[in-house]
Amino acid sequence: MKTCLHQAAAASLLVFGAALVPTTSIAGVRVCTFPGSPSAALDRAVAREAFKTAGIAASIIEDGIGEGDDDGVSLKELHKTLGRSCDAIAGFPQSSVADGSGDAVVLSRDYLRSGYVSVTTVDPVAQRGRANVVAATYASPAQLIAVQEQDVKLDLENTPERTVEAVATGHATRAIVWYPAVVAYTLDHPKQRFNVSATTSPYAEWRLVFAFGAKNAALQPRIDAALAKMAADGRLAALTDAWALPDSARTAQASSTKYAYLDGPVRSTGIRRSGVLASATSSETGGFVKVAAAGGDVPSFDKGQVAHGKKLYSSACAKCHGADLGGVNAPALRGPSFAPAKDAHLTIGGIYGYMATNMPADRPGKMKDEEYADIMAFLLFSNGYSAGGSKLTADAARASATPLNAGNSQ
Repeated sequence: MKTCLHQAAAASLLVFGAALVPTTSIAGVRVCTFPGSPSAALDRAVAREAFKTAGIAASIIEDGIGEGDDDGVSLKELHKTLGRSCDAIAGFPQSSVADGSGDAVVLSRDYLRSGYVSVTTVDPVAQRGRANVVAATYASPAQLIAVQEQDVKLDLENTPERTVEAVATGHATRAIVWYPAVVAYTLDHPKQRFNVSATTSPYAEWRLVFAFGAKNAALQPRIDAALAKMAADGRLAALTDAWALPDSARTAQASSTKYAYLDGPVRSTGIRRSGVLASATSSETGGFVKVAAAGGDVPSFDKGQVAHGKKLYSSACAKCHGADLGGVNAPALRGPSFAPAKDAHLTIGGIYGYMATNMPADRPGKMKDEEYADIMAFLLFSNGYSAGGSKLTADAARASATPLNAGNSQ
């Protein structure tokens, strides 16, 4: 994500601006919630109490974000919303590895720690439904987690509510789903009960926060102070306890690490995994992709592959990883978290092997070898490597033990 100011200068301007904003200029704040969000009722309740505690007049706007379609909200749309329709967003999902908000928005402290969980029904009749079918919400972290499941069929649903319903009705054996959707579903269906367990994935753990645009950055410390006060006197717990993760879903989330790419089990045992470089401590049931050798030269690729790879990326990858590779609901594919200046924990072969086996999330492993190679060429070019005179082949990409450090040609 490009910025017009050096980061330090931008931060200084924000702090300076915050000091000059008078209290009266942030009266009558417009607080928006995401349309159709399972946690919308909670988000509105926390927003009312937090802004009241901060002494800031606020109005709740339930339909101020996006177009309300099933495809979610793009970063461009989010920036436009915070510039025009809303001064703050309640219920903004934030993750250390999978959100692409970057420096574009100012985030408060969290008021709910939640995440993606594995859900089955306690109804034995419903459990006799379709065997080995796992439901997940399309183009969400749930899909990225579910695609790691071994020997299952994916049932991709358009909304979290329909994902939960797939389990409740026996259409799926199990679901990977955003936990607030489970809470919202049981509130609407009081007789329905689910077994909830943890998922082991860096994509699993998320937090709900308030988001502010740069011009309203002065709101952030006041809302942080209000949330801290609410936490201290028990009001925050009173609002959020019903939405908090059960103990059965907490253990595995605590084991998530800082690395964003899994060398985990794939959905079909017929897919070869030899191209995925595992860490020394990993097993066949999964570990994180790490540098397994000293490496070598970056494999060559040409300009035609970069151009074609960019088109393929736009159609197959950008929805989750961002049009600018900055990440949306999946990790960024450029910058220091993906290709650091040195000491990379990922290899070119490891990334290629993971991508060719598990991506795109809605049809993993279904693209042609040359298409995956062209996307890899585009990723290398986007991370500072120059095109050469020969094409990158799938075999060369898969075999590369070169650490994915950032190039210096751009």
